[in-house]
Amino acid sequence: MSGKQRMSLPAQMGIGMVLGVLAGALAPHVGFDPQWFKPFGQLFINLVRMVVVPLVFATLVAGAASVGDVGRLGRVAAKTLVYYFATTAIAIFIGLVLANLFQPGMGLDLSTANLKARDVTPPSLTQVLLNIVPINPMESLAKGSMLQIIFFAVLLGFSLSICGERVRVVTDFFNGMGEVMIRVTTIVMFYAPIGVFALMAFTVASHGLSVLLPLIKLVIIMYVACLLQILLVYLPCVKFSGLTPGRFLRGISEPLLIAFTTCSSAAALSTNLISVEKLGASRSVSSFSIPLGNTINMDGAAIYMGIAAIFAAEVYGIPMPLDKQFVVLLMALLASIGSMGVPGAALIMITMVFTQVGIPLEAIALVAGVDRIMDMARTTINVMGDATGAIFVSRLENDMDPARGAAMKI
Repeated sequence: MSGKQRMSLPAQMGIGMVLGVLAGALAPHVGFDPQWFKPFGQLFINLVRMVVVPLVFATLVAGAASVGDVGRLGRVAAKTLVYYFATTAIAIFIGLVLANLFQPGMGLDLSTANLKARDVTPPSLTQVLLNIVPINPMESLAKGSMLQIIFFAVLLGFSLSICGERVRVVTDFFNGMGEVMIRVTTIVMFYAPIGVFALMAFTVASHGLSVLLPLIKLVIIMYVACLLQILLVYLPCVKFSGLTPGRFLRGISEPLLIAFTTCSSAAALSTNLISVEKLGASRSVSSFSIPLGNTINMDGAAIYMGIAAIFAAEVYGIPMPLDKQFVVLLMALLASIGSMGVPGAALIMITMVFTQVGIPLEAIALVAGVDRIMDMARTTINVMGDATGAIFVSRLENDMDPARGAAMKI
């Protein structure tokens, strides 16, 4: 080689994103149909989601088989869940505080006539808990039902651990399969710059400034709240785990860019799993906490719910005293459990909150025009929260090793 250093993938993706914004802004002015961008972006989403189930399943089985201690997995699960619910509660609180301070719905003259909300019935908590156990594991794998996959993979991994040397060939298969899927993910990511360009171009061309400007205050508050969640919650956890903020943010830049451009936590799952391991998180911890967090840890959506509740109440002139805002906080926490594993989880979560505090569901339609812009921030925070959790719990388990992560050859 001539000594020229190849540009890093995050840098290529960043360039693709900037070019996508420019192309999307220019497309309407030159008469270019933004639909032409869509297939190239959708191809990227399909590729990254293709590797999620086999990667998660293989690494979870191998991780559970290597733990060999039910007590340790119980500790990891308990610490992970406490972290998730604590950070979600803080996220809701941040959203409510900023919304009260800056009042995004005050002074807006938005017509609420002829608005209709889609009827959404959230499943009961009992049904959600029962659905964690798969009736047909193969069907769960085919459908990508993450909670069911986690349950079956952990059970299978522990069974392999109990059987020991007699089934060593099966354990080695899942270890090898995990490594292979990491390599497949690496290959898929070569397409990432093109996919990011297409997704951003389509988003900007389809959701221009004309939609954004009337609700710009709401969008700004959402992004400021997300920034505060990073500064006040995630970065202190990262420092406690032995990483500098700069190294952490560089290390997870790939899944964050995927989350921001695709608005899909599932699309970022595989690269998030690989990235936290490169940073030194334990595979046995990360292979459990990242898929679980992808399903139930929704800090970005929690921030959005607090802000959206105050915004909708102000538009409709509905008083929101402290007791109602406390109900919003509690309902948002419960909603993050009750909607797990359900498509359109953010919609279900916010309808549950609105119903409980007496806000008309039609209010959801008020923010529909800028929902994609806010979803980009929501999803990014969701993914960063999962990554922080994997690193933080690894540190609590004394299994965080940045040197080990730096030595990984992926």
